[in-house]
Amino acid sequence: MASSRMGSPTTSDATPSPGCALPLHSLLSSVLEEEEERGVAHIVEHLAFSATKKYTNHDIVKFLESIGAEFGACQNALTSSDETIYELLVPVDRPDLLSQAISVLAEFSSEVRVSTEDLEKERGAVLEEYRGGRNASGRMQDAHWILMFEGSKYAERLPIGLEKVIRTVTPQTVKKFYEKWYHLHNMAVVAVGDFADTRTVVELIKIHFGKKTSISLAPPFIPEFSVPSHSEPRFSCFVESEAAGSAVMVSCKVPVDQMRTVKHYRDSLAEAMFHCALNQRFFKISRRKDPPYFSCSSSADVLVRPVKAYIMTSTCRENGTVEALESMLMEVARIRVHGFSDREICIVRALMMSEIESAYLERDQMQSTSLRDECLQHFLRKEPVVGLEYEAQLQKTILPYISSEEVSRYAINFCTTCSCVIKIVEPQARATIGDLKTVLLKVKALEDEKSIPPWDEEHVPEEIVLEKPIPGRILEKSVYPGVGATELLLSNGIRICYKCTNFLDDQIIFTGFAYGGLSELCEDEYISCSMGSNISGEIGVFGYKPSILMDMLAGKRAEVSTKLGAYMRTFSGDCSPSDLETALQLVYQLFSTSVEPRDEEVKIVMQMTEEAIRAQERDPYTAFANRVRELNYGNSYFFRPVRLGDLKKVDPLRACRYFSNCFKDPSTFTVVIVGNIDPEASLPLVLQYLGGIPKPSRPVLDFSRDDLKGLPFKFPEAIVREVVRSPMVEAQCSVQLAFPVILKNSSMMEEIHFVGFLSKLLETKIMQVLRFKHGQIYSVSVSVFLGGNKPSRTGDVRGDISVNFSCNPDISSKLVDLALEEISYLQEHGPGVEDVSAILEIEQRAHENGLQENYYWLDRILRGYQSRAYFGDLSASFEIQDDGRTKVRKLLTPTSIQLALQRILPSPCKKQYTVVILMPQISRLKLLQSSLVFGSSRFSRDAKILAGAAGAMVLAISLWRYCRSALNS
Repeated sequence: MASSRMGSPTTSDATPSPGCALPLHSLLSSVLEEEEERGVAHIVEHLAFSATKKYTNHDIVKFLESIGAEFGACQNALTSSDETIYELLVPVDRPDLLSQAISVLAEFSSEVRVSTEDLEKERGAVLEEYRGGRNASGRMQDAHWILMFEGSKYAERLPIGLEKVIRTVTPQTVKKFYEKWYHLHNMAVVAVGDFADTRTVVELIKIHFGKKTSISLAPPFIPEFSVPSHSEPRFSCFVESEAAGSAVMVSCKVPVDQMRTVKHYRDSLAEAMFHCALNQRFFKISRRKDPPYFSCSSSADVLVRPVKAYIMTSTCRENGTVEALESMLMEVARIRVHGFSDREICIVRALMMSEIESAYLERDQMQSTSLRDECLQHFLRKEPVVGLEYEAQLQKTILPYISSEEVSRYAINFCTTCSCVIKIVEPQARATIGDLKTVLLKVKALEDEKSIPPWDEEHVPEEIVLEKPIPGRILEKSVYPGVGATELLLSNGIRICYKCTNFLDDQIIFTGFAYGGLSELCEDEYISCSMGSNISGEIGVFGYKPSILMDMLAGKRAEVSTKLGAYMRTFSGDCSPSDLETALQLVYQLFSTSVEPRDEEVKIVMQMTEEAIRAQERDPYTAFANRVRELNYGNSYFFRPVRLGDLKKVDPLRACRYFSNCFKDPSTFTVVIVGNIDPEASLPLVLQYLGGIPKPSRPVLDFSRDDLKGLPFKFPEAIVREVVRSPMVEAQCSVQLAFPVILKNSSMMEEIHFVGFLSKLLETKIMQVLRFKHGQIYSVSVSVFLGGNKPSRTGDVRGDISVNFSCNPDISSKLVDLALEEISYLQEHGPGVEDVSAILEIEQRAHENGLQENYYWLDRILRGYQSRAYFGDLSASFEIQDDGRTKVRKLLTPTSIQLALQRILPSPCKKQYTVVILMPQISRLKLLQSSLVFGSSRFSRDAKILAGAAGAMVLAISLWRYCRSALNS
C-alpha cells in the first residue's frame, strides 16, 4: 500500500472552516516513456480525473465541486520529468467528505480507466494544452531545456510529449504504461490540515489504500538517468520573432546537493545568501546610467533528479545581448576575484533573518501547502522534516557565523567550464556565437590578470525620515462593532479605519485611496500623466533612489506601492507589526516629497517603455486585444494602445508633477489598516506619520465621487462577430464571447451577488460542454468587468460578462455556437438543482476562507467605503452588502438563476453579443478563398475578446525566466 506521511496539524484559533491538502505523489514521470509513449504520462494524469473503476464521466470533478473544491484551483495534477502529483484541497469539517476524497486518491493509484471513449474525450484537451504551450515562451523554454540536457534522456522527454503521439496513441499503449509504472510501492500520500484527530486520518488512508492492489505484482525498477557534464560551454543564439524582448540566460549544471545534516543546511544557507547578494548587485546595476540590462536575477533550482542548475537571466534592449552577457559574467568574475563586502553580507543576513523570523511568528498559521511540500521532499529526496521551530532556531544560530568568504565561494558554480549553457534570445538575429565566445575570452583574461576593479559601494543614509513630523490629533472617533473596526478623523483631514485581527501574527496591510484619477485628464495631458507612476517609480517616490532605498530597508519587512487608476489613486502597504513605523514613514515620504525628474532615470524608463511597446507589437495577441478594447469600449484615447510615436509626446516634468500632486493632500484620503495591530503601540505611529502629513494651504485634486467624469464606452447594440488575424510562428487561437451587463441602481446590492453566481455557473456549465462532453478545450474562464463605471452613487452600472477559452482554430466558430447554445438553454430551462448546490457551496467555502484572511477584510472595508450604500456610516454600508448576499443565497434556486440570466444578460443571449477570435494570418490567396466560403456562411464574421481594464496606461517589461516544464491539468 502507499506510504502515508502526516504533517503536523495547524492549530489556529481563527480557522472555523478547516481544510486540508491531499497530494498523491508518484515517482512515475515522462522520463520513463518509450519513444512511442512520449506524452502518455501526462495523458494518464488527465484520464484520472475523467474516469476510474468507481467514478465515471468526470464524476470526480462533480463530487469535488459539490463540496466547494473548484476544478483547477482545488483539484489539480502535475506531470514533470521525474514525478506526477495529484492534489485535492478539500474541507475537513465533515469526516465523510474527507473519507471520500481519500478514496478518490486511492482510485488514482490503481483504478484509472483507459477506454477508447475516455481517451478520445481527453485527447482534445491535451492537444489544446500542447497548442497553448507552443507560444514564444514555450518554444524558448523547450529549446533551452533540450540544450541543457543534450546527451541525456531528459532532453528527449518533455512532459507534454509529441503532438503525433497525443493524436494517435492507442488505449492499449496508455493502459500498458499505466499498468507498468503505477505501483503503490512508488507512491506516497500526504495529508496536511486542521484535523481534529490525525489518527483517524491515518486510518482512513489505510482503509482506502489497503483495499488497492497494484496491477503489476513486483514493483517496477525506476532507473536513474544521468546527465553528462561538459567542460566546454554550449551556445545558442535563438531567434524568436514573437519574443517579449531580448534576453540572456547563463545556466551551469551541478550535482544535486544532499540535505541530511546540519552541515548540508549551513551550505544551503550560504548558497541562498550568495544569490541574494548577487541579485542586490544586479538590481543596482540595472538602475545605473545606460544600464546593460533592464532586469537580471540569479537563482539555483533542481531541474531533474540528479541535476541542479545555477541560472542567471536578464532582459535587455534590442541589440544589447552581448553587453548584457558581458556584464553578467563580469559580475560573478568580480566576486571570484574580490568577493562580497562585509556590508553586503550584513544586508543579506538581515534580509534572511527577517524572513525566518516572520515564518517563525506565523508557524501556527502556516498554510497546509507549505507542510505538504516538506513531506513531498522527504519522500522524493529523503530530506528530513524538522519543523519550522527547529529550522528557525538553526538558521538564526548559523547565519551570524557565515562569512563573506564562505558566501563568495559559490561564484565558482557560475564558471563557464562547469557544464555551462549560454543562450541569448532576440526578435531578430543580431549577435553571433562568435560574439558570445569573444565575451567569455575577454572576461576570463581580465579575471586571470585580476584587473577587474572591486565593487563600488553607494552611500546609504541611516534614517528614512530625517526630521520627525509633529503628530496630528484625533478630531472624531467612531467604533463599528459589527465590522470590528474603529474609524478616526485626524486633524489634517485624513480618515483612518483600522481592524485588529489574529489571522497572521506577522502581517499588517493597508490601503489608502482618494477619488479622482486619470479620467479627469484631457487628451493632451493623458499620455504624459499616465506615465507619471512609471517615471516617478524609477526616480524614487519616497525621496530616495530605489537602489538606495533597497539597502535602507534591508532586514525590515515593509513595502509600499502606488497606483494611478481611472477614478482613484491609491497607495498600499504590507509590513510586519515590528516594522509598521518604517512602512508609515514611507507613506509620509510619499506625501511630503516631490519627485524631480533626472535625465538618466527618465532615459531608463523611456528605454524600458519603448522595448515594452515593441514587444507588444510582436505579440500576436496585441492586435486582438486592441480590437477588443476598440469594439467593446470605444476608440477613446483612454483605451487606445500606446504607440512608439506617443512617447515623443511625454513630458517627464509634467508626469512627475502630476504624480506628486496625486499624493499631496492627505484630507482627500481614506486609509484602511488591517492585521495584527496593537492599538497602544500603533496609534502613536499613525498619528505621527499619517496625521503629521502636512495639509496644503489649498485643496489639491479634491474631487467629489459623484462628479467625476465617466469613461466613454458603450457596448455594441448588435451582434458582432470578428476574426482578427495576426502573424504567428505556430497557430494559436483564442476566443472571447462577451455580453453586455446592465445592473439597475434600485437593486444593485442583490444584482452584484447574482452576477457573481452567474459567472461561476456559466464557467462550470461551459466547461462541462466544451471540455468534458466534446473534449475540445483545456480550460475556460468567465470574467465580469464592471470597472469602467465612475464611483457615483446614482445611475445604473454597465459592464460585460465574457467567456474566454483557447482552441483549435478550425473549430473556433463551432465552439462559440456550442457555448451560446448552452447559455441559451440555461436561459430557457434553468440549471439543475445540483448545479445551484455546487455554486452555493463553492461561494460559501470561499466566503468562510476569506473571513480568516487580512486581505479579504481589507477589500471588504474598502468596498464598504466605496459602496453606493456608504453615506458616512461604515456599519450601515456593511449591513446592506451582507443583507444583499444573504438574500440572494436564500433566493438562489434553478428558477431564480434562470430569471437572473434573462434579466442581467440580453435575453435571448443570441440577440446581442460580441465575439472576437484570434486566428493565424494566412496568405492572400487562402484569405480570398476562405472569405468566399465564409461569406456564404450564416455568420458575417467570427470573434474573441480579451477584456481590457479601464485605467492608467501600464507599461511593464516581462521578466522572463526559464523554469522546469511542468503540466497542470
